[in-house]
Amino acid sequence: MGKRPRKQARTRSFSSEEVSSKEWEFIKMSDQEQDLIKRMYRLVGDRWDLIAGRVPGRKPEEIERFWIMKHGKMFAERRSKQSKGNP
Repeated sequence: MGKRPRKQARTRSFSSEEVSSKEWEFIKMSDQEQDLIKRMYRLVGDRWDLIAGRVPGRKPEEIERFWIMKHGKMFAERRSKQSKGNP
């Protein structure tokens, strides 16, 4: 019984470290990286670790965040507002 309270406390600490999508900064990728990510996503789906293995210097978390920010509805609305605000 002594192990269960420690495990529960540990899982609670992980949830506090998560970053909300509002705090994410857009990740800049080169055109080649974007093309490779698109092609790999069509082949393997959202298996970010496999895709990251093909994109040098990128972590799976970066690629997943880039994909969500590029293709997510909330971020698309935010991008369109920013582009309308810029002359």
